[in-house]
Amino acid sequence: MKILNLYAGIGGNRKKWDGHQVTAVESDPKIAAVYGSLFPDDELIVGDAEAVLLDRFAEFDMIWSSPPCQSVSRMVKFGRNRSPRLPDLSLYSQVIFLQNWYEGLFVVENVISYFPPFLNPKKIGRHLFWTNFEFHADEVPSPKGFINPTIGTVEALQDWLGIHYPKPWPCYDGNHCPTQPLRNCVHPDLGLQILEATEGRVTTRPEQLDFRAADSS
Repeated sequence: MKILNLYAGIGGNRKKWDGHQVTAVESDPKIAAVYGSLFPDDELIVGDAEAVLLDRFAEFDMIWSSPPCQSVSRMVKFGRNRSPRLPDLSLYSQVIFLQNWYEGLFVVENVISYFPPFLNPKKIGRHLFWTNFEFHADEVPSPKGFINPTIGTVEALQDWLGIHYPKPWPCYDGNHCPTQPLRNCVHPDLGLQILEATEGRVTTRPEQLDFRAADSS
């Protein structure tokens, strides 16, 4: 399959997608460099995921999107030293877009939000999944220290994911914790289970939307 992997991070969900043609999009150059070292055969785009989605969505058999979760995570409300902020709901824009305009298979993934989610996602462990196909997958429990990590947790998280890269460990811009790129990952075993559920699936082209008024007379 041709797969578009949006907000690819270091590629946790992608690690066990053997035998597929993957195009990855990651906006942070340091994180993208790690992805590129781990998956050198993938097409790697350092840029805006939504722009690539709009420009190239029709090229792919499957689209996986994991938009940033910081503004919707339960840590926004229940973490220490947090202040009120508006949630970024662009993940729902992507779900609606894919439901109505995309004829392939899609997965939009995010963490469990501090408010009730919209559009009926499937919950597995700490993740929510919006898809246009049915699947069953087993949770991969997070290791000890996942929620309140220390620098020493980096090696433990790399072992848990089976994804290893050398120092200097990269951090996202604006976030000085080297565990964050690892904690953002969907575990490779979960990513593989969901991919395997797409095998043999066929989707139909969505009806063209008509934004004209129902009664234009």
